[in-house]
Amino acid sequence: MRAFPNSQIERHIRKAALLAAVLALLLLAACGGGGGGASSTSTDGSGSVDTPLSTLTLNLPSHGIGAAQLAVIVANGDPVSEAIAASYQTKRGIPAANMIRVTLPTTAAEISSTDFATLKAAIDAQLPAGVQATLLTWSAPSRVKGSSCSMSITSAMAFGYKASYCNAACATTTSSAYFNSESQAPQTDLGMRPSMMLARTTLDAANALIDKGVSADGTAPAGTGWLIRTSDANRSGRYTDFSPLPTLWASTLALNYVDNSGGLGSDVISGKTDVLFYFTGLPSIPSLTTNQYRPGAIGDSLTSYAGVLPNGNAGQTLVTAWLDAGLTASYGTVEEPCNYTDKFPEASVLIDQYWRGATLIEAYWKSVATPGQGLFVGEPLAQPWRDAPTLTISGNNYLISSRALRPGSRYTLDYRTTTTGNWTTLASFNTASRAQLQSLTAPRPPATAVQLRWTGPCPTNASQSCTLASSS
Repeated sequence: MRAFPNSQIERHIRKAALLAAVLALLLLAACGGGGGGASSTSTDGSGSVDTPLSTLTLNLPSHGIGAAQLAVIVANGDPVSEAIAASYQTKRGIPAANMIRVTLPTTAAEISSTDFATLKAAIDAQLPAGVQATLLTWSAPSRVKGSSCSMSITSAMAFGYKASYCNAACATTTSSAYFNSESQAPQTDLGMRPSMMLARTTLDAANALIDKGVSADGTAPAGTGWLIRTSDANRSGRYTDFSPLPTLWASTLALNYVDNSGGLGSDVISGKTDVLFYFTGLPSIPSLTTNQYRPGAIGDSLTSYAGVLPNGNAGQTLVTAWLDAGLTASYGTVEEPCNYTDKFPEASVLIDQYWRGATLIEAYWKSVATPGQGLFVGEPLAQPWRDAPTLTISGNNYLISSRALRPGSRYTLDYRTTTTGNWTTLASFNTASRAQLQSLTAPRPPATAVQLRWTGPCPTNASQSCTLASSS
């Protein structure tokens, strides 16, 4: 091997060091100078290149009809109705424009379909734009009587009186497009406003119910649910919906399915504490008042005449008895429905919608496929599992948190680089078969992105995909 003098070796070392420094400066310039700011690293076989990322965000949609979307209907001249309405306005912050005063007799159990048409026209003429639901502040009339059948007054308020929604001859009735839907604005989306009756005859009783609903909000309550298959076979058709729920919700809610179809045990619960749900099938429900119910609790029985207010029929337990016992809402029919289960609440739908953040009126209404004969009573704005979905930036990713996502559905986060260009999907998500808190991650788009969108089940057809939110 040839030996070089020391001076030559030193010159070669200096040249190599200078060349390395030049190459480092050139590489730094090509990478954008190494300055601060979010970036992503791309490796495509030609080396690593830092690309600036977009800072776009958007507001994800959440469940919940609020005070601004609820109209309170007051029976003008009825001191109890007026007092209840004023209290509800104060406790729930209902806008003055949403307090609708009408004239109707509150001593009669029913109102004719002709008189109801006049009443509804007067209400509709006063409703501000944006009202999505209504609350009735009386206990009678509870039903609208036509020439052949009666609708509940809450369903007639939603749909108008139509004989197809009721049938005295034990037949099927018209379905509700709101059933198990993703609509957050039923009047806007479907042309109907779900309605609920407070169904209290004194101000003290009304305040107790209202306070129950208000105190439920955002509590994410622990408690128990009871789903009873009783020894009354004709009224226990809902058991096929009940039985899978304890296993399905095992990690989240303490639901209990009791099968007493053989008649060897009890058809009712008694002495229970922290009751959240109580669904059964009996004409009369003893021991209701022996249980303790959580604020926001819901319960009902599949039977014929629980909604016949104020005086009842055939000795059956009225929906008001459930409120008297301390529940926040109940449901019952105002004429013979026969035991069509789709005329009664479907517990699986109700619990899913409620837990995902819906208000009580939304969850209850969405759980009944054919509600024309059914009277909804209670405090409509109770919202125990209020949800506030978020999309935030963390490093190179978006973090998405929500309990409102529909089970068994697909959602996507997309971006585009021009306001009329094609959308590129950043991430897609397939939700589980049961509602659960979702913590999702999606990559951020490049800095050239000008718009984000969030897609998922359509409000009026959950089997189709729609844009649910987009950035400006």
